[in-house]
Amino acid sequence: MYTATLNATSATPATIEFNPDGPVLNGEPFAWDLVRLTDRTFHILHKNTSYSAEVMDLNAAEKTVTLRINGHIHQVQLKDRFDLLLEKMGMSSVAATKINNLKAPMPGLVVGINVAVGDVISKGDSLLILEAMKMENNLKAPGDGTVKSIRANQGDRVEKGQILIEF
Repeated sequence: MYTATLNATSATPATIEFNPDGPVLNGEPFAWDLVRLTDRTFHILHKNTSYSAEVMDLNAAEKTVTLRINGHIHQVQLKDRFDLLLEKMGMSSVAATKINNLKAPMPGLVVGINVAVGDVISKGDSLLILEAMKMENNLKAPGDGTVKSIRANQGDRVEKGQILIEF
């Protein structure tokens, strides 16, 4: 089960489950017709309404997705059961403040590095651009820190879990 918060609103997050019969949204089956047009664009039909969706940014480290749906930009924050458990225990902010390194969330090609050794970074700062599956993913700082070393160069192919930047 996941929770999803749309555009950082204070409204109650939606719950999403994935069953063999399809997705379940807030306890109700979610009937939709989804067609992938390209790696980043989709056509969705839900309740006789057509939607055009494009994945603008996917940040696996922060579990955020930026979508353009029918021309409107939406930011979705996802939390899995582990995030919810840590939050319930009051440990989510503690885990976010201590960072040691940035790892590749997926295999890909480093197409840009936005920091240098010695830079002081803040949570959310853009650190590195990783191209994966024809999408550019902006990897952002998960917390505050100072860049200790950069272990990847522009043009390098990296594997999932490989350390890219040490703090």
